[in-house]
Amino acid sequence: MNVNEFDFELPERLIAQTPLADRTGSRLLSLNRHTGDVAHHRFIELENMLKPGDTLVLNDTRVLPARLLGIKPDTGAKVELLLLKQLGGDRWETLAKPGKRLKTGAELAFGDDGSGNPLLRATVVAEGEMGERVVEFQYNGIFQQLLDRLGEMPLPPYIKERLEDRERYQTVYAKHEGSAAAPTAGLHFTQSFLGQLRDKGVDIAYVTLHVGLGTFRPMSVELVEEHAMHSEYYELNEQTAALLRSTRERGGRIIAVGTTSARTLETAAGQFPGGELKACSGWTNIFIFPGYTFKLVDALLTNFHLPKSTLVMLVSALAGREAIMNAYREAIEREYRFFSFGDAMFIY
Repeated sequence: MNVNEFDFELPERLIAQTPLADRTGSRLLSLNRHTGDVAHHRFIELENMLKPGDTLVLNDTRVLPARLLGIKPDTGAKVELLLLKQLGGDRWETLAKPGKRLKTGAELAFGDDGSGNPLLRATVVAEGEMGERVVEFQYNGIFQQLLDRLGEMPLPPYIKERLEDRERYQTVYAKHEGSAAAPTAGLHFTQSFLGQLRDKGVDIAYVTLHVGLGTFRPMSVELVEEHAMHSEYYELNEQTAALLRSTRERGGRIIAVGTTSARTLETAAGQFPGGELKACSGWTNIFIFPGYTFKLVDALLTNFHLPKSTLVMLVSALAGREAIMNAYREAIEREYRFFSFGDAMFIY
């Protein structure tokens, strides 16, 4: 299967640069994955598409202010680190710019303590195969507090506008810090709207997947099957496992909010083939593309994704490539807002 089969032309003006003032104010395209029928709604109309007994599964990861801007003290050259994964202690896997110049042993400095000394230092201790750099930080005080002070939100490269309110790149239920990017389908929800859904009889469950390097790495192969996903840490606790078992027993639908929730659910299902779903955690590099048979996910709420991305392939696995491409063409014709701060899509 060629990667180009998942390509499409997207006018740059449709890339949402800023979030809407009202989280629930976006548009919503619905796609019946059995018939290919497309319809157009407001996001709040999602309530009418959900049924008592359904379970929404949300990813409660919280985004780190993971972009650090600093210098190489020996040359004064500017450097940038994007924290991806804590490896233990003060060692982190990062993406670095300019990566080629940051060799093992390079010293980096971030911030100023007021007396000309950096608040945070780092040393490159290893170089990865895909351009990653492992760094070890040195500092006085509490690392998380320094990161909150010095770090910026790691907005995707297609967003050029500055984000005034950090919390608009967090879901309202974000809890477990560790992501390098937001699970953006969840940005549409408010606590009030989640309360309305509960009142209707829709259950809410939580999983955790810390979004990592795979979000930032473009596909560099021609054949879909040759792409390797980067590993990301996930957790599904017993409370969620029990709720999902109950949902299955009563005939309700399991609805993933976002591709990260979908990947977590399908990873967990794969741990217990033919058996009862239980709590589990670990690292996943699951890559879902057409031909994959979903084991837990019945429906998916998601945003509109980049051309030729693994995320377009995942939604194509659920609804079929032709149906997705048709839905995307209609979304472009109707000028839906795309990507992280854009409109939503409900595949059922």
